[in-house]
Amino acid sequence: MKKKLILAAAGVFSIFALAACSTGSQDIATLKGGSITVEDFYNQVKSQPSSQQAVQQMIVYKVFEDKYGKDVSDKDVQAEFDKTKKSIKDQGGNFDEQLKQAGMTEKSLKKQLRQGLAFQAGMKAHVKITDEDLKATWETFHPEVEAQIIQVATEDEAKEIKKQLNDGGDFTKIAKEKSTDEATKKDGGKVKFDSQSETVAEPVRTAAFKLKDGEISEPIQTTDPTTYQSAFTIVKMVKNKEKGNDMAPYKKELKKIAETNKLSDQEFQSKVISDVLTEANVKMKDEAFSGIMSNLIQTKDSANSSDSSAKEEKESKSSNSEKSKDSSSKTEESSSKTEESSK
Repeated sequence: MKKKLILAAAGVFSIFALAACSTGSQDIATLKGGSITVEDFYNQVKSQPSSQQAVQQMIVYKVFEDKYGKDVSDKDVQAEFDKTKKSIKDQGGNFDEQLKQAGMTEKSLKKQLRQGLAFQAGMKAHVKITDEDLKATWETFHPEVEAQIIQVATEDEAKEIKKQLNDGGDFTKIAKEKSTDEATKKDGGKVKFDSQSETVAEPVRTAAFKLKDGEISEPIQTTDPTTYQSAFTIVKMVKNKEKGNDMAPYKKELKKIAETNKLSDQEFQSKVISDVLTEANVKMKDEAFSGIMSNLIQTKDSANSSDSSAKEEKESKSSNSEKSKDSSSKTEESSSKTEESSK
């Protein structure tokens, strides 16, 4: 997917360029009896959903760049550019070739990356972490642990390896010989991770945190979300660390995790986009695009409706819970009377 990063951006930029030239009468093609101009083309495609979405994105990124672009340095842009280039290369792609196929230059790509970074800066500017956010993060937090893993493709193979380990087999040696996890096998399966690490699958993390130092897990099944292929992992805990009851030593780390969680929250993103667009006072001059911002800008009515829906859902859950308790109480009462009658 990352290999197509540049190509994905090209479609948006081509529409942006098209919109900028829409008032011109440049010829795209000439033919006997006439020609097709940029304006003809613009009028033909401007009502298409892809064009509507592209202009919507153009407005959002333009507004964020105008407001938060000052928070993005040339160094930040260059770092993101290098990261993009490396990502494409690591996955076997040719950066220059993809740039050419997308009809982009390094300059235009950096412009796009700058806009993306300005958008991120705008989101971060609205993050306010409360004590409640920290407490919620603390509930699922686990400090970094040191472990070893062996990953194989089948359950039968995992069970056989588990048997070898139970019989005194060397975990490091078996990991180097049989593990399919290329990132860890050369080092005997050694790995470090905490509750937020994405390099280790969630089921593996959860099982590992329950282990004491020196303990080895049963085979843990995981499924790759991209390929849907299953794998089986055995974990040996090297050094586990309980978080204890005091979150003060981890406050800085918890704050960072809470910020990441908030930035990925769809409701938070929608609210920030709406507020920034409202402040920018966006006005559409072309009727073809008159309604494209309506789903991004929240009105008081829509906000109240959203709050009302959330409140109703909460009350409904509470009501159902009370009904369930009441029903359970009546059932127990009825059962008790039946028992007494039987006696």
